[in-house]
Amino acid sequence: MANIRRSTLGLLALDIISVWACFNLALYLRSLQSPVFLPLIWPMLFCVLAIYLIDGYKSQTDVMSLDYTSQHSIALLAALILTLLLTFVFVPAGYELQASRSVILISFIALVPVTLSYRRVFYARALRAQEVRSVVFAGDYASCLAFKQECDKVGIGHPVIYSLAFEENTAPAPLASIDLRIDPRSFKTILDEIEAERLPVQAIVLRESSRALPDKVSQRLMRLYFSGIPTYTLELFHQVYWRKIPLYRLNHTWLFQEGFPIAREPVFERVKSASDAILAAIAIIIVSPVILLCALAIWCEDRGPVFFTQNRVGRNRTIFKMVKLRTMRAPRENDSRYTAEGDVRITRVGRFLRATRLDEFPQLWNVLIGDMSLIGPRAEWDALVEDYEKEIPCYHFRHLVKPGITGWAQVNYPYGANMEDTIRKLEFDLYYIRHFSFLLDAAIVLKTIHIMLFGKGR
Repeated sequence: MANIRRSTLGLLALDIISVWACFNLALYLRSLQSPVFLPLIWPMLFCVLAIYLIDGYKSQTDVMSLDYTSQHSIALLAALILTLLLTFVFVPAGYELQASRSVILISFIALVPVTLSYRRVFYARALRAQEVRSVVFAGDYASCLAFKQECDKVGIGHPVIYSLAFEENTAPAPLASIDLRIDPRSFKTILDEIEAERLPVQAIVLRESSRALPDKVSQRLMRLYFSGIPTYTLELFHQVYWRKIPLYRLNHTWLFQEGFPIAREPVFERVKSASDAILAAIAIIIVSPVILLCALAIWCEDRGPVFFTQNRVGRNRTIFKMVKLRTMRAPRENDSRYTAEGDVRITRVGRFLRATRLDEFPQLWNVLIGDMSLIGPRAEWDALVEDYEKEIPCYHFRHLVKPGITGWAQVNYPYGANMEDTIRKLEFDLYYIRHFSFLLDAAIVLKTIHIMLFGKGR
């Protein structure tokens, strides 16, 4: 844990130094003035905040990937826009950075490769030096199997040691039929090896149980926790590592046991609604030419209607008409309710619109009139919602807030094409509803831009 903190602080310090160096070098090359520091406080803050939103300070983030590279570039582009707005719109004349727009632009362009380069060096060195650390999962046989299946679907980045810590009269006969290796050692023996530093461990995960832990086990876990090895309940592990809420923990009283500021505090709802309306009005003005061009392309392809409307379920189960650009031919009687990969119903123009998410732009009207939010759970078709509420316990929790054009589930999970996908996306939606913050919204915006630029829609 100490190494992780040092790594985070090191990256933070390097980012601040990089901003200072890039800006002052640009000023020097433009022969404008001597080195400055105080005027760079805002660019530094914007850079740090933007990188923080894309998990650029987390040791688990794979900074070598192309996805991270694009997100990093988009984050610094957002920091550039904020710096330009502050410098030339909100700050009175006389601010040192007002001497040249090109200095700000060149500095941020230089910051992209600079801040990426030392992150990659640190990450590569950490991979070479890092010993293999395991996640210890302690539970009964069924929960071990469920945890393995979840790791296979979502990923975990660490090997897992499965211990039947709370299993009574264990009889795991089906072990040969699945790829699940239960550790023959007892949980107490595994704790002995962790305490003796013979077993490097990233985290300990405990399946929630109605039976209390033995006092001696609890005390040992407490000592390990304070020595730097975190211990999670399975529900908390889902939220910390995978940033979603597992549905197995949900029941009809769970809502009243947790804090949901966005759904229960009027101040959050009012601020969010006001910002949605203002931003939607501005966005409609900006993207109107794009919508007109897309509409013309749709009409030229098959002379069909330009817009597609459908009943969707909003906050508190209110039905509203959602409007999008049409991307498919008219449905037939036996057509599937879901859109599949390579669906033949999608038009050529529609395929492009879906990949770039341009078909979503008309929903800004729904945001402006209050049916939707810019960010929230996906607005689902009312005919599908009826099935979901029958099949998925507590599905209606997602109707605590307005649906959004984009959201936490949309940027973390691909398009839902069946009931299983819907369940998994609900886990991300509930995480958003419970952990709502404007910083989380900003992170979703950055990830959405990345998806739009690289055509990851369907």
